[in-house]
Amino acid sequence: MNALNTFFFSVYPYICLTVFLLGSLLRFDRDQYTWKSDSSQLLRAAQLRWGSNLFHIGILFLFFGHTVGMLTPHFVYEPFMSAGAKQVLAMVSGGVFGVLGFVGVSLLLHRRLTDPRIRATSRTSDIMLLWLLWAQFALGLATIPFSAQHLDGSVMLVLAEWAQRIVTFRPGTAELMADIGWVFKAHMVLGMTIFLIFPFTRLVHVWSGFASVAYVWRPYQIVRSRRLSSTAAGR
Repeated sequence: MNALNTFFFSVYPYICLTVFLLGSLLRFDRDQYTWKSDSSQLLRAAQLRWGSNLFHIGILFLFFGHTVGMLTPHFVYEPFMSAGAKQVLAMVSGGVFGVLGFVGVSLLLHRRLTDPRIRATSRTSDIMLLWLLWAQFALGLATIPFSAQHLDGSVMLVLAEWAQRIVTFRPGTAELMADIGWVFKAHMVLGMTIFLIFPFTRLVHVWSGFASVAYVWRPYQIVRSRRLSSTAAGR
């Protein structure tokens, strides 16, 4: 168990991050025509609309919430919020958006498995990815009752310290996780695994979504109508 703990919480994060970054870069460089989400909206739109919207609302909030919550040092929010209060906030907001995301991914999974036309056009990676996301939402919701057993925020501080040590390449990460409950560990390992398979699935389109934010600062384009151009040329 100690060897597994050391591997999953000291070595595995760097394997996942390396594959995530380099794999995404190589796929964009070598297989740009596969850099898309492969929408099946034309085959069945109604259930996709509900499922996709709920899933994206849930997962985007949770992604940014986890990122900010785990990578923000305790001293930054300590003057105005205790660790316990932060944990309760994370439990409530994570629970609400976790349920939204779980319902959304359940609808997407049901749609892809039960509609013969969509099933026939689905890749194995599409179905595997939905199952992994479904399990990750379920594990995330399962952490809430365990978190309620220690509302002082002590476990949350340990998890945040682990994440901060990982991104700053500091030692002692495996030791921090040694006494953490299994449900938290399973949730974190599965989350890292999703980053590991990210470059080989339709998830790569997430990069394009983040890149589209650049359009907010792009200068306006001057567009001349064909009629105006013809009039100017005839003068």
